[in-house]
Amino acid sequence: MRARPQPLAVWRTRVPRAQPYRTSIASALLVALVTLAAAACRSTDSTSDAAVGRPLIPAVFDDVREAGGAFVAAHRGGPGPGLPENALETLESGFVAGIRMFEIDVAESQDGVLYLMHDRSLRRTAGHDGAVADTDWDVVRGLDLRDVDGTPTGFHPPRLDDVLAWAAERGALLELDRKDTTSFRNVVDAVRAGGAEDHVLLITYDDDEAALVARIAPELMMTAAVRSEAQRTQLEAAGVDMTRVVSWLGTREPDPETARVLAQVGIESAFGTLGRPGRRLDDAYAADGDAAEYRALVEGGITLIATDLPRFVADGLEADEVAADLLERAYAAR
Repeated sequence: MRARPQPLAVWRTRVPRAQPYRTSIASALLVALVTLAAAACRSTDSTSDAAVGRPLIPAVFDDVREAGGAFVAAHRGGPGPGLPENALETLESGFVAGIRMFEIDVAESQDGVLYLMHDRSLRRTAGHDGAVADTDWDVVRGLDLRDVDGTPTGFHPPRLDDVLAWAAERGALLELDRKDTTSFRNVVDAVRAGGAEDHVLLITYDDDEAALVARIAPELMMTAAVRSEAQRTQLEAAGVDMTRVVSWLGTREPDPETARVLAQVGIESAFGTLGRPGRRLDDAYAADGDAAEYRALVEGGITLIATDLPRFVADGLEADEVAADLLERAYAAR
């Protein structure tokens, strides 16, 4: 078990999904395996990107996949009792507990400030009767975020630029889920302004979004679905660099055959056990207190597990330790 880092003394803000893969597509992907392997072949050295000149985050994901590791991504930042979703304090608490990847939601206030918020309304998570799109940052910044039990926490919605600065300082990875109140271009501009390109992946939900991200931010990694060989070819024709894609396999049924095929052509796979309480796989997998099902996902070729139970999953996986160590090594070598 790696040593847990000490918490930062102060990290405050500036306040005083998807259909799963079907096993049947694996055969279609296998038909093009040789061609794909030639096109997508990348270095297999398990050294840092600084040593071999590869882009940092794609290189880290390559190394994690090749080492049998896996990132555990804390859905909405990993909320819990006393820790609201999409709060900087929640991210810091998770980081100290050993989590290195956080899925967070990016919204935009009426007056153009990017901050973390999932819903279109501010009622559920912040106790305010107002829509995100209709509320200025001066109001949002003072709202009291609620935890998973609806209890006020004294924490406030953080600006995206504060969270990006935190990730760069701490050495964390962020999956950015763009909400309808903002645009990919605004999110990308914030990432570049913060010099956080090596700390983010952008979540896309369809081919058009993937092509747009590739066009406006070719240096960034993304998650995107690749449901067939024809779709992969179409994405590449649209300018999507598959070496910067983590393929999203959904949230319903694991598909290790597809994950293995993708891995053979150098593409990492992600799977989500998150979702609505009582229906999500997290509830079934964790019911017996054992992380065996999560370990099976890693053994089946999954490189990123998005979960509502990040601490439970990370504590039960050696693969998460492998991923964290490779990430830390890559950042240290920059």
